Amino acid sequence: MSTVGMPLPAALIPDCTEPKAHHAAYRSAKTNDAIFVCIARQGRGWMVELDAFSSSGPTIPDQAVAVLQSAAEALVVAGTVTQASIAPDYISMRAIEKEAKAREIAAAFHAALHGLRQLFIAVPSQR
Repeated sequence: MSTVGMPLPAALIPDCTEPKAHHAAYRSAKTNDAIFVCIARQGRGWMVELDAFSSSGPTIPDQAVAVLQSAAEALVVAGTVTQASIAPDYISMRAIEKEAKAREIAAAFHAALHGLRQLFIAVPSQR
């Protein structure tokens, strides 16, 4: 099984502040069997959202989730993000001050989730 889609660079992360934009971006991710990623204006800040349920790839193992969780915790400790929720198939981070930073974080976590999935597929393990 392979995962289709490629990680998006920061400039191409969709702004899903409007519900119609969110719906269209999610539908596009599902159609392209890709991990959904977006940023959205939320109050005075920005949020990042990733949803792997939009694609058919495998759920990443707990060890990989721990890597993503560690990175998210570092962002919280640094004050870059005030809330972060990390699960094997869903990531959200809130209250990011600048749009550019939200795009950077979204692109990095999108690439990481995609890469960890590819690694999980490619490297044999005892499951």
